[in-house]
Amino acid sequence: MNPMLWRVLVVAIVLGMIFVGVRRIWRDWTRSFRQVDAEKRQRERERDLAERTRADVIELKRSDDGVFRPGEERDRRD
Repeated sequence: MNPMLWRVLVVAIVLGMIFVGVRRIWRDWTRSFRQVDAEKRQRERERDLAERTRADVIELKRSDDGVFRPGEERDRRD
């Protein structure tokens, strides 16, 4: 084989290894970030559910005219 073909072959192998390495790093990071985001969403969901059970929180429902009003489920304290 002539030297030019060897150079092309070496460059192709090096670029292939770099591509595979970058792809692996990208996958690891995105998997890690997805896991962190899922944990954050779970904490926020638990916080929101706990907040809904408080007595001073009013849940608003959209009425037929598009205005948000307190729902009829809770007793009204005037």
